[in-house]
Amino acid sequence: MESLNRMAVELVDEAIDFADELAIEVHELDNGAVVLDFGVDALGGVEAGLLLAEIQTGGLATVQTGVRDLEGTPRTYVEVSTDHPAMAFLAAQKAGWELSIEGFEGLGSGPARALVAEEEEFQRIGYRDAADFTVLAVESDELPGEAVAEHVAERTGVPTSSVFLPTFSTASLTGSVALAGRAGELATFRLSELGYDPLDVLSVTASAPVAPVPGSDNEAMARTNDALAYGSRVHATVETGFDRFDEVASTAGDEFGTPFAEIFADHEWDFYDLPVELFAPAQVTVDVIGEGVEVIGGTDEALLAESFGLR
Repeated sequence: MESLNRMAVELVDEAIDFADELAIEVHELDNGAVVLDFGVDALGGVEAGLLLAEIQTGGLATVQTGVRDLEGTPRTYVEVSTDHPAMAFLAAQKAGWELSIEGFEGLGSGPARALVAEEEEFQRIGYRDAADFTVLAVESDELPGEAVAEHVAERTGVPTSSVFLPTFSTASLTGSVALAGRAGELATFRLSELGYDPLDVLSVTASAPVAPVPGSDNEAMARTNDALAYGSRVHATVETGFDRFDEVASTAGDEFGTPFAEIFADHEWDFYDLPVELFAPAQVTVDVIGEGVEVIGGTDEALLAESFGLR
């Protein structure tokens, strides 16, 4: 397969070429690294969020929007589809890189992780990327500087001038769109965590609503997680059966039915302190080739409408 980072850089080049149309800003740092402001100081938007989600999946997913009803109101939904879920979601899109460098705090996702390949997912997949440049999408309320770029370059083994850092705030339209595109990743991750071979997940299509953009990152973090845990739907086609499919959806968790604002508050808004099983899609249909179909979980539109301020 083509390098995930190579495919992502091609999409980053597209973002640079159409920066004005996407309402994003491009900054070259003194050390040659490039920061793309997808929604920190820049406005960003729906199209920026869709392209960012595609970058995060290493170009292996189709990302698009549609409109559906939520409690009788039209809402934008993001749909993501891929025939390479292990690679697109676990080797690329998963937010598995915590950044805490010289006062900067952020969460990294994207194919740069595949150049480091230290997370368990890479052993399960048997993949490590090789490339001369890298892309790490950064979720933060501030833009990364040279120290962050140098850290990424050192970890990935590429020159600092070959580091690209598309960055977005959780409390931005770009952030709401890109984060709504994570439902398929959550389902694939849950299956992998439960012991299912991620390479046996053949195809995934998922959708989730775009959360309204609030005034703070904390509220945005709560709303975007509510959108996934209570409003997302996933359809997966898999190679083999599994006796733990019923644990994939968020309904299997003890905290199902509790808004994420309350859950985060109980954990002092520490993302890494939350139980991993909280991060799961609301409803999942699993088609096992040659065997049958299982439907797990269900959405909670009433909770979602409350979270989104529709009530």
